[in-house]
Amino acid sequence: MTGALGRVNALVLVALGLLGLVASLGVRDVASAAVALGGSLALGLLLLPRGAGSPARYLAVVVAVASVAWSTWLLGGHDPVVAAVAGARIAVLALPGVALAPLVDLSGLADQLGQRLRLPARFVVGVAAALQRFERLGAVWEQASRARRSRGVGPGRGPLSRARHAASVTFAVLAATLRDAAAMSVAMDTRGFAGAHRRTWAEPAPWTRTDGVVLAAGAVVAALPFAVLAWR
Repeated sequence: MTGALGRVNALVLVALGLLGLVASLGVRDVASAAVALGGSLALGLLLLPRGAGSPARYLAVVVAVASVAWSTWLLGGHDPVVAAVAGARIAVLALPGVALAPLVDLSGLADQLGQRLRLPARFVVGVAAALQRFERLGAVWEQASRARRSRGVGPGRGPLSRARHAASVTFAVLAATLRDAAAMSVAMDTRGFAGAHRRTWAEPAPWTRTDGVVLAAGAVVAALPFAVLAWR
């Protein structure tokens, strides 16, 4: 099962992220927080493939946990236990999504949503296309910035010059995004997405035994804090 999260379909990954939300609702005290956080970490260490995304993304979770714990301690009577539980709740909520986001294949997710959940094809493909365009924003920003530098209008050393450069590049990225969205809309309409009632899919959307086992394991981990609360 080592690295199994790299082999499951995208729908299972999204479900595991949502199960993190469910598990966070059961974090009410130190015991439930320890069980929920320990279960999430154990599942991740056992099933996450090596090199799955940049480790720097976990910095956002650390900042969120620290800020919530500190504000809870400051405004909640300086109680370290209450602050720790609040921080653990945020960790249980955020860790699954942050850990699994780099593994989600958007095309595979669209196949699962359209074929397995039977969502409208136009909606599914539109969402998948929008998310893929969103992933490309960084590359579009770099291209626009390099184009301006090649024309000799790059940013200077002063903060005002850098602000003007950022505003100009932002406008260029916005224009490119709108142009791509218009082209995508026309392409979808010419392929009959506006009025088609039945549609075939180029790729299958399989559900394997690994998918079922991993989803069941995620459900068990999400139920652990509620079990601790009920037992106590």
